[in-house]
Amino acid sequence: MLHGQNLPWRAALRTASRSATRASVSRAHSSFLPSRSALALSSYPSRYASPPASLFASRTFSTSLSRQKEKNPKTTPEPPDEAKNEGEEEESKQPKVQEDAEELEAKSKLPEPIPQAKDARSSSSGEGSSGASSDGSGKKRKQSERSLVKPSIPEVYPQVMAIPIGKRPLFPGFYKAITIKNKEVGQAIADMVKRGQPYIGAFLLKDDDADKDVIDDPNEVYDVGTFCQVTSAFPVGPDDNFAMTCVLYPHRRIKMTGLKPPTADKPLAEATVEEPSVAESTLGEAAIKEGEPEPSKGDVVASFEESSGDAPKSQPNYEHTAFLRDRKVSVANVENLVEEPFDSKNNRTIAALVSEIINTFKAVALLNPLFRDHISTFSLSTTMNVGEDPVKLADFAAAVAQADSHELQEALEDMNVESRLHKSLLVLKKELMNAELQSKIVKDVETKIHKKQREYWLMEQMKGIKRELGIESDGKDKLIEKFNEKAAKLAMPEAVKKVFDEEISKLSHLEPAASEFNVTRNYLDWLTQLPWGQRSAENFGIKHAREVLDEDHYGLKDVKDRILEFIAVGKLRGTVEGKILCMVGPPGVGKTSIGKSIARALNRQYYRFSVGGLSDVAEIKGHRRTYVGALPGRIIQALKKCQTENPLILIDEVDKIGRGHNGDPSSALLELLDPEQNNSFLDHYLDVPVDLSKVLFVCTANMTDTIPRPLLDRMEMIELSGYVADEKMAIADKYLAPSAKEISGLKDADVILENDAIVELINKYCRESGVRNLKKQIEKVYRKAALKIVNDLGEEGLPESSGLTEEGKVAQKESDKDESDVKTTSENIANETTETPRVALHVPDSVHVSITKDNLKDYVGPPVFTSDRLYETTPPGVAMGLAWTSMGGAALYVESILENALSASAPPGLERTGSLKSVMKESTSVAYSFAKGLVAKDFPKNRFFEHARIHLHCPEGATPKDGPSAGITMATSLLSLALDKPLDPTIAMTGELTVTGKVLRIGGLREKTVAARRAGAKMVIFPEDNLSDWLELPENIKEGIEGRPVSWYREVFNLVFPNADRDAANKVWDKELKHKKKEKKQKYEKKRDEDEEESGDEDD
Repeated sequence: MLHGQNLPWRAALRTASRSATRASVSRAHSSFLPSRSALALSSYPSRYASPPASLFASRTFSTSLSRQKEKNPKTTPEPPDEAKNEGEEEESKQPKVQEDAEELEAKSKLPEPIPQAKDARSSSSGEGSSGASSDGSGKKRKQSERSLVKPSIPEVYPQVMAIPIGKRPLFPGFYKAITIKNKEVGQAIADMVKRGQPYIGAFLLKDDDADKDVIDDPNEVYDVGTFCQVTSAFPVGPDDNFAMTCVLYPHRRIKMTGLKPPTADKPLAEATVEEPSVAESTLGEAAIKEGEPEPSKGDVVASFEESSGDAPKSQPNYEHTAFLRDRKVSVANVENLVEEPFDSKNNRTIAALVSEIINTFKAVALLNPLFRDHISTFSLSTTMNVGEDPVKLADFAAAVAQADSHELQEALEDMNVESRLHKSLLVLKKELMNAELQSKIVKDVETKIHKKQREYWLMEQMKGIKRELGIESDGKDKLIEKFNEKAAKLAMPEAVKKVFDEEISKLSHLEPAASEFNVTRNYLDWLTQLPWGQRSAENFGIKHAREVLDEDHYGLKDVKDRILEFIAVGKLRGTVEGKILCMVGPPGVGKTSIGKSIARALNRQYYRFSVGGLSDVAEIKGHRRTYVGALPGRIIQALKKCQTENPLILIDEVDKIGRGHNGDPSSALLELLDPEQNNSFLDHYLDVPVDLSKVLFVCTANMTDTIPRPLLDRMEMIELSGYVADEKMAIADKYLAPSAKEISGLKDADVILENDAIVELINKYCRESGVRNLKKQIEKVYRKAALKIVNDLGEEGLPESSGLTEEGKVAQKESDKDESDVKTTSENIANETTETPRVALHVPDSVHVSITKDNLKDYVGPPVFTSDRLYETTPPGVAMGLAWTSMGGAALYVESILENALSASAPPGLERTGSLKSVMKESTSVAYSFAKGLVAKDFPKNRFFEHARIHLHCPEGATPKDGPSAGITMATSLLSLALDKPLDPTIAMTGELTVTGKVLRIGGLREKTVAARRAGAKMVIFPEDNLSDWLELPENIKEGIEGRPVSWYREVFNLVFPNADRDAANKVWDKELKHKKKEKKQKYEKKRDEDEEESGDEDD
């Protein structure tokens, strides 16, 4: 019961007004929250539309007298005239009240609680009156009636809005800031503030990961919590994301006895329309009932009141949380918890626990500065001795310690002070252990840092002493001196010399610890390692070059002649510049190895790198110096490795260069391989012009189709075709067999690979253009021979101990002792290894092995190819064509057959199979149309194409085929089927055909001729436009083959169908087509009979 309830209503109003004034100037102050966290809510502008009062309410939660209609019959009506005069007087004095409130707030040190619901409304209604009395207007009221009343916390609050909190519970007497994200809960708190009832119940969530603002089930939270007062509330965050920060001050422990979960029956705006004003209800009670106010029994903040007469207690005639009934918030029935009685003076256990907690606090404060601040603030906020209030001390220890939520909740729930001190001491001891461990880690780190810093200073002092004595110069000075010495030996161009001097000057002003120092040092290192002006002495001897080329390669006359021409020009000019050669040919023909032979013939340094699949332009032109780990391009790296300005650089697989998101490397090669531009090649890393005009570039490719045209235009093409059988025989005898014999350990053994066996390998196992597969087969033969020799001699002939050196025997003994798994490295691995553990064994002279054609299958298995040609005797409709592939040339057969029996009623048609691409399909259509036209013109009575359904197929259906060069082959196959005449199996042909019969030029005649020779062809038909290519072919390739150039298909027809009988060709299909008229008549009569039968059935 408040002071003033036994006074007349105007005196009570003035008393409550003065109480509200002092409550409004009290400022919340916490030892655990900044003073600015308890700012008044009115200092923040409104950012939400509903409810406005929630954002503009004063921090003291007091408002002016409510103007709602009051239906309470107990309220005593006020005299209208006097109330009107007092209202005007209060409004005129309002600014003065606000100024006095600000002065009092500045002087306030300790937080004061929010007044009880009745007190808040009464004090708010009399705020203006208090201001008037402070201004000296005490003439209307007696001085004795102005009693100073300090609001208190309600002792009994049976029903509160329950808010769940996470991580750690709240302890009485210690502030806590929480964030409300539920808009309904935030508006409910604002409404409670407006009504002067800012009291909630805070209960800890059992799930530490949960984050919610309402309690749906009592099992979600612990039933013991704290009764808290909302001291400050203000919105935070953007407008579209509601959030409200509330500062809570817990007063006492409470226990939840019941829970009303959130409801959504009515909208938020309708929840408080008809509710009576709390201030009016309280004012009405004060005017009617009289009694002596009870002293406040709050456990944190005391109340200062003037004593008055005794009066019975009065209970409010309304429910505190009635306005929350229809809101989507949690409302809980609670009861107060009281600590069990204790005697702190006579209970030695409590005294010992208090003493130990205080000592633990001191120990933690020495290690943790944050704890030191907490303890200092706590000491300033309390007026009594720390040891005199064990309840407060236990709560303080639990509130500031870092512990698990269930441990802190146990300390909160324990109402036995001695047990609570035990639990608080436990969590505080854990905090001490963590602080000691953290302090130990910090000391260890500081010790290491101090040690390294001490070593650094000693080293710097030692360097300074050595410099003073002249024993040793500074490391940076020596580095600069080394760079200058290197640069003095090089013939740097002026532009490069200028950049070098600038970088040296920059390096001299940089500290060695700076990051830029290492970047500049690496740059100068690259700049001084390039061979500026250094060239190797070239050898332009023609005889020497020919000997080197013949020693390394057999055949390849065209390539060797081109290289000798290149050397001859260099001999006359004194240098070879601006030449970029490109070797194009199938795999295994020696493109890469011939580049090495050229470097050996010219006495140049050799560097090779492959661009196959390269998709980063930085591999060619380098990285920018700004990147970490930047490097120059491969060309600059080649110059550094070769240490000459005129090496031979082989760029391998230039036709397989890629293109990715890091640029187009083929475009970067345009500058590199252009003789007009590469004399000032600019690398991204060096950023100085580098002369590459003296470098001899040799590129290799399997085909030219995938090389960009601008890049192809800058290179001089040298084509390498495949090898024929006699060339393969010579290469195997001179190069492949001796090399394979040596690497198989049979160099001095009597193991002979006969010539007939090599021929058998070439014809039955290795028919490709190159010799790489032949090399593998020969190595396989010698490996099998080595295995046969070892098996025949056994351990007696070739003992294992004779192959080990002395060091190897020792290492083997140590290895035998090791029983660890082979997947793991042995600890004694150093003793189990040696530099030369074994030596080669000598095969006895008594061993003789000869590999001939007859026993070759024992070494390499059965033959892959059983015949020279796919067809020994070709049936009608089969013709042998020639095709070019990246692996060289190949024989391409075209087969044509009749799908159905030929009859006068059969419709014509053409089906094509064999993985034919679009160009080859068009060639099929052209050949079909031309063949029908030729038969109709030369053999008019031959009706084959009018009734024949033909299937044309190209064997090896898994291999994609494309190109127009099979046109005359397809036409010949169709005509062979139409005339029912087989072709000569030794005739091969190639050429593009037009619908008029013109034979056009094709490519790859050399490879196709080699394929025809391998297939056993004796005549090759080719376009007359390719006659120059035929004449350039080596004689060993053309030997035994008759070349027949043609311009029109009529010439092809005369070659493949010599002595064709016109009459026989016209009558070849008469037997199948002679009953044409008779069949038509029978068909007509059959149809008429069917129609008559159908009409008779309808009449029936």
